[in-house]
Amino acid sequence: MYRTKFGERTPTTFLVALKPSLHFLKKMLNDKSILITGGTGSLGSELTRTILTKWPNVKRLVIYSRDEQKQFRMAQEYPPDQYRAIRFFIGDVRDRERLERAFSGIDYVVHAAAMKHVHIAEYNPDECVKTNVGGAENVIEACLKMGVQRVVALSTDKACAPINLYGATKLTSDKLFVAANNIRGKQDIRFSVVRYGNVMGSNGSVIPFFLNKKRTGKLPITDPEMTRFNISLQDGVKMVLHALEHAWGGEILVPKIPSYRILDLAKAIGPECEHPIIGIRPGEKVHEEMITPSDSFTTHDLGEYYVILPQTPRWELPDYIRHFNATPVARGFRYNSGENERFLSTLEIRESIRQHVDPTFEA
Repeated sequence: MYRTKFGERTPTTFLVALKPSLHFLKKMLNDKSILITGGTGSLGSELTRTILTKWPNVKRLVIYSRDEQKQFRMAQEYPPDQYRAIRFFIGDVRDRERLERAFSGIDYVVHAAAMKHVHIAEYNPDECVKTNVGGAENVIEACLKMGVQRVVALSTDKACAPINLYGATKLTSDKLFVAANNIRGKQDIRFSVVRYGNVMGSNGSVIPFFLNKKRTGKLPITDPEMTRFNISLQDGVKMVLHALEHAWGGEILVPKIPSYRILDLAKAIGPECEHPIIGIRPGEKVHEEMITPSDSFTTHDLGEYYVILPQTPRWELPDYIRHFNATPVARGFRYNSGENERFLSTLEIRESIRQHVDPTFEA
């Protein structure tokens, strides 16, 4: 037995009440108000395009970020006479009052704002904590205060067994969003997290860096054994929408995605280039992780995704397993980029770059 805003319910009646809301995406996002923090970033921009294409009658789509120049450039893509739903809201996730004003009347929030460059966070730790941890707290409190219904926070593979400050702050953020479900009271709000690896073509990632450095004839390699997970922007957006639709509150969703070897990536982009070894930068791992053996005790296989379930859910675990046909993973299971079952070949990497980053790319 547990309580919702409708009062005390049994597991069966809870599922009956839950089903209509779980299918709101099938009823479209039309007539809903959505806000994306960090909305001018790579994933926020792709999510914006997807929403405005698939749900042209969305009531409001608010792009919340602190970079006015990025907002100005993004606004050129969406002239107001054609895209009347989009709004641009200057603000920082460090500013709770500004968040509360922006969240007024908002139904769904996607939290994509973060300070994400590992080496910059190592050099400016206090700034990273203020944005990634303090900002997460502010988003949660503003969502609770303003009556938001669904919240999806973006995470990273670096939050799994972190060795750098960026990863540590994102792990803290993940914990805050998962635990937020325990303080929602009777409000109809669900917080969930999506965790994934390197996003192809995202700002500051290795693929655009290599594409830009190719003309110099040298592609610097930090470590020849290094591997990374790989996901496209489109698949990242798909995962966010999946969480908005299906999350019950407290889950950390992890996609089943391929890895690549950094040397294979370099050879795919610049086969004639030199590949000097420059050494691992501060805070870097050779292989990234998304699920550790310690996580395996609460991790389930959903088919397309893994899910790390909360240790104190607001719902009954057997109901969740039955509803999603979830299968517990083996104890000690781990998911890291170096031991992945699927690695991209150089030919597959090139095709992915053409498909997801630069259609004109030629090795």
